[in-house]
Amino acid sequence: MTDQTVGFFDLSTVLSAARPQLDAAWGRVLAHGQFVGGPEIAEFETAFAEFCSAPACVGVGNGTDAIELALLGLGVAPGTEVIVPTNTFVATPAAVSNIGAIPRFVDVDEATLLLTPEIAEAAITERTSAIIAVHLFGQPCDMSGLSDVARDHGLILMEDAAQAHGAEFDGQRIGTHSAAATFSFYPGKNLGALGDGGAVVTKDPVLADRVRSLSAHGASEDDRHTHVAIGRNSRLDTLQAALLQVRLGTLETENAHRRLVRTWYEELLPSTAPLVTQAPGRLSAHHQIVAQVEDRGALKQRLQDRGVSTGIHYPTPCHLQPSFAHLPPAELPVAERAASRILSLPLWSHIERSQVEYVCEQIRSLAPAGVG
Repeated sequence: MTDQTVGFFDLSTVLSAARPQLDAAWGRVLAHGQFVGGPEIAEFETAFAEFCSAPACVGVGNGTDAIELALLGLGVAPGTEVIVPTNTFVATPAAVSNIGAIPRFVDVDEATLLLTPEIAEAAITERTSAIIAVHLFGQPCDMSGLSDVARDHGLILMEDAAQAHGAEFDGQRIGTHSAAATFSFYPGKNLGALGDGGAVVTKDPVLADRVRSLSAHGASEDDRHTHVAIGRNSRLDTLQAALLQVRLGTLETENAHRRLVRTWYEELLPSTAPLVTQAPGRLSAHHQIVAQVEDRGALKQRLQDRGVSTGIHYPTPCHLQPSFAHLPPAELPVAERAASRILSLPLWSHIERSQVEYVCEQIRSLAPAGVG
């Protein structure tokens, strides 16, 4: 019997506040019937590009497609290596493999768990063609340093910003710090659709046109019956665009609440459950709030027994996944150790302080048995 229940993520509460606007958006799409290629798509692309302070946005079917299409549009060649931090969702390296390139898994910084310029530079070989900066948990990588490395070595730099909607590096929104930034609109993201969706954001209009063509079977901009490249069908559908437009209107407010929640956890958590470090000069979107603890399995279960749900992002580094066993083995000790200790704590844009207090109270009470 628990005193309280705190879920890991409460999407129903998040969406209930916007229900009238979401219903209206659905009604407009139902009325005009343009479920594919409707006007809401261009409206959302324009709005999200402006939100990211970028000239162009191309909506696509999902976040994985966004990465693949950006890599293809940037001309990353099959057989070349793409530097990818190993502690990311498997979609990042899978997208690299799917275009015929080779993921070059690297370790991360011990404090932030992010790719650093130094780590990226040390991994460059004569086969390297690109670097993907993954803004894990919503915190941006050092885009200035990574840009210098990419420029000095003649490499492509792009960003997996699936968890970083509204994050900022050096006062500038994520979206224009590299050749392209890719986003996922999976329902659980800070900006989530009511289904799948993704986008490629770029400051290069030529790249945007190329990605748009590739996402529509390589169709020519001037004649949809002429196919200038071998592409695929990866469309952001009209309904999801309309719903995303509604949710975009409250994203800044919701992100601000997530940042407030981070301060609550910092105040209330015991020293035995330190949060992943936030680097100066970066404004995180706080997609996840992650502590590092000892004996995580025991703590996670005891929290569950007391009504607190938690997550793990991610329990197995990509270089240890069976799907990448064909690649040369690598020892990446920082990511491997973190993978056994990280614990994602309850977080959503309407979580209340009393709920965070309950979570932290349970962690404190369990600390002697479950942490450290």
